[in-house]
Amino acid sequence: MKQTLSGPEARRIALAAQGFARARPAAAGTRQLNLAMSRMGTLQIDSVNVFARSHYMPLFSRVGAYDTADLDRLLFARRPAYVEYWAHVAAFIPAMDWGLFRFRMDEMRERYTARGDGWFTANREIVDWVRAELAARGPLRPAEIEHDAKEARKGPWWDWDVVKQALEHLWVVGEVAIAGRRGFERRYGLAEHVIPAEGLAPVAREDAIRELVRRAGAAYGVATASDIADYWRIRDRRALLSAIADLEDSGELQPVQVAGWTSAGRPAKAWVHKDAALPRRVDAAALLTPFDPVVWFRDRAERLFDFEYRIEIYTPAPQRRFGYYSLPILVGDDIVGRVDLKADRAASTLLVQSAWWEHGRPADAAARLADELRLAARWQQLESISVSRWGDAVEDLADVMPEAARHDGRSPEPVELAPDEPDDLAATA
Repeated sequence: MKQTLSGPEARRIALAAQGFARARPAAAGTRQLNLAMSRMGTLQIDSVNVFARSHYMPLFSRVGAYDTADLDRLLFARRPAYVEYWAHVAAFIPAMDWGLFRFRMDEMRERYTARGDGWFTANREIVDWVRAELAARGPLRPAEIEHDAKEARKGPWWDWDVVKQALEHLWVVGEVAIAGRRGFERRYGLAEHVIPAEGLAPVAREDAIRELVRRAGAAYGVATASDIADYWRIRDRRALLSAIADLEDSGELQPVQVAGWTSAGRPAKAWVHKDAALPRRVDAAALLTPFDPVVWFRDRAERLFDFEYRIEIYTPAPQRRFGYYSLPILVGDDIVGRVDLKADRAASTLLVQSAWWEHGRPADAAARLADELRLAARWQQLESISVSRWGDAVEDLADVMPEAARHDGRSPEPVELAPDEPDDLAATA
């Protein structure tokens, strides 16, 4: 690999590492989903469900219209190939990687138990009782667990009751694993009832961080230390840099300079993975979720694509610049715009709430976006598409989609979070 890279070369390496340099399969089944999951290493979970649940989207971006029931079987089977843990944030990881995060589970336990007045300590009786219920009865939904205190005491987070809080605390410390979902409601079981025995073996902290750094380097292709840290939210800078140094010494990560990548006014240190490919050309077209590894670290998205990205779900509607839940548009090897989508299931219509161009879009950007929108509508089993009049890309889009209806104005809808529960106790506890 070259010791210096241009910005476009770095983009192509990054997209190839994430699977965008190859053509989508003619038909996508379990094998293709597993391959895509293997490249990413993790699949972030988010409860917003305006167009499609976020964890379905990265696979759609990479393999095209697939049967989401195939992914559900991988994620939610009785003995699933993947389980949920606090990896990037709440995310799916291979079940065999459970022990790789033992160091994080131990840190969370220390965080909860070191505070003598913390919830975990103050409610130890309930925690012990919930643990015993799972041991005796196997995996359960919170609603299936009864306790005299359940309705009497409410917790501070999202109105979760004490049983739900106990389950979430036991999950982040690794005693409990998610044993599937009914809809989007979790089932919890003791880790030894959910995770294969070989997956329970803990990995020493130093070895685990080194392995996670190696995987982040491979998943990103080319990256700075901050990029690598964010992939698994590794906050121990010393351990991170030590792992990078070890992998550099072994030849797994190779130092590289990328034109335009700076830090404090100087060229930023970066590394390229030894197996990274530098395609001569990347000719992708995809809609990306805000939680896709290509864009989930906003600093990296800006550095790679000169794309400043924030989602606006919590911004009051009149103050939104681009829409409620805008999705980045990938065409070729660049992010060329963003589009705010909503699935109106009652009318069986894909609503393009707004659409916007970035600088330097190719001449065929509108036509390729139109094809992606048609594919997205078919994937979501929506019969028609309607394009709004908000955004500097909507007229271009309407010109190449004569079949699309038009609607006016900004979306007035309030925030539309899923009605079940958030998946981020660790962020609020």
